Amino acid sequence: MTTGTALMIIALAAGLGAGMIWLLHPLLVRYALARPNARSSHVVPTPQGGGIGVVAATVAATLIGAALIGGIDARTMTVFAAAVLLAVIGAVDDIITMRALPRLFVQFIAVGAVVSLLPADLCLTPLPMILERAVLTVLGVWAVNLTNFMDGIDWMTVAEVVPITAGLAVFGALGALPASAFVIALALLGAILGFAPYNRPVARLFLGDVGSLPIGLLLFWLLVLLAGRGYVIAALLLPLYYLADATITLARRARHGENVFEAHRSHFYQHATKAGWPVVSVIARVFAVNIGLVALALLSATIGTPLAQAIILIAGAAGVTWLLAWMRRSKPNLKGGTPG
Repeated sequence: MTTGTALMIIALAAGLGAGMIWLLHPLLVRYALARPNARSSHVVPTPQGGGIGVVAATVAATLIGAALIGGIDARTMTVFAAAVLLAVIGAVDDIITMRALPRLFVQFIAVGAVVSLLPADLCLTPLPMILERAVLTVLGVWAVNLTNFMDGIDWMTVAEVVPITAGLAVFGALGALPASAFVIALALLGAILGFAPYNRPVARLFLGDVGSLPIGLLLFWLLVLLAGRGYVIAALLLPLYYLADATITLARRARHGENVFEAHRSHFYQHATKAGWPVVSVIARVFAVNIGLVALALLSATIGTPLAQAIILIAGAAGVTWLLAWMRRSKPNLKGGTPG
């Protein structure tokens, strides 16, 4: 794929996503208004459902982009079908809150279908294939949910998905991903960029479960494919901040006997905003750390010795640890400022 074609796919997805969101915005204001509550980070009623435009633009731009490079395979179409299923469940949950168990049931079906489509020669562990695929299904459901959990303040998903998909696109350009996966990474990058102006602090529109759930599935699919090509350290580094914040928070809540299926405001980034840091300051640090993780992931692809790989992974973990510690303990140095 030429650089021009790649940029065209990104621009096409961005334009389609932004245009569809603009068209849907009046309907979302009317039917999908998220009203503030004790666990919300926003203080005024704000429409949600921007993920409709993101998912639709990702699918459309992928189909068009794939047509330019020889067509799309049935495996990718099935992945999109699973993503659309999660989008539908997310849309229902955005409008009328669903119970946790039905949501999980559908998520396991969608993720299980995607995992069953992984190449037969993709092997990440010494476990028997059926057991490894079962573990991957559980991890995939966690990836879907943690993407949803972390979408709690303006631009958070943008600050995470843009670096990850950009990094994946670079890997795709280097031949480390199948062609269809490369196109999906480009399309998702563009679609999120098209959504970003609407979600800029203070947001006029939220992504909603209709967007966060399928985005989590697509990222999981792309990262597993990257790991299956031998870039396991890179696949761990790219989403490391999301993995750390969501997993540590869930473990802490479970240890304290809290209902882990219930909405809350105890993520590390939420501690920072509750302490008084402006949203933009928090997001800027998240984005900077994620850019560092992308750089380390790409570095890991060029240095193959086990020691170097371990050092790179430790460096990424150190950056994420610094970010979490700052979020948890630091106090803002503001003079009359208010959170964004």
